[in-house]
Amino acid sequence: MSPIGAFTDVFWASPDGERVLLVGTERAARFVSAVYGFDRIDVVTMHAAHTGTTLDVEAGPVRIHLGAGPGWRIPLAALRPPAVTRWIEGPLARLALGVRTFGVSPSGVREWYAADEYRRVTAGQASIDRRDLGPLDSVWTAAGFGFSEPPRTPAMVRVRPRLYDPSGSLDAVLA
Repeated sequence: MSPIGAFTDVFWASPDGERVLLVGTERAARFVSAVYGFDRIDVVTMHAAHTGTTLDVEAGPVRIHLGAGPGWRIPLAALRPPAVTRWIEGPLARLALGVRTFGVSPSGVREWYAADEYRRVTAGQASIDRRDLGPLDSVWTAAGFGFSEPPRTPAMVRVRPRLYDPSGSLDAVLA
């Protein structure tokens, strides 16, 4: 859960490299954009449904349906301190998925992403403005979101982000 409560957002990058944030509320837009940089932020009607093995998202022009296989729960989720996320989980996640579990955002916010569960996506469909995006595939080109890039192999990963902002600029967004 975020400091502003639960919300759904979609990061996507167009083929020309434009980084877009789709989000359901102005407050969520301010919060996410205080951490990450985007070329465009659209507040849109959002609907998301997650059953554990499926994820359906409608976010303005974007439609996504994902189906996943069995999950692997990562033990002791709530007890792992940030150092474990950074120094132990980090190298494993980088090797296995091509992702990082710790980094500093463009705005200077330190972030730890502690994974609680992993499911490999086995089926997927996505469209933008009703234009099909093609078959499910691995991601090898960086989307441009800094250290928070998606896994190379499509996956549903339940994570607990921890944020620390030494500048205090997030406090203004949260007020």
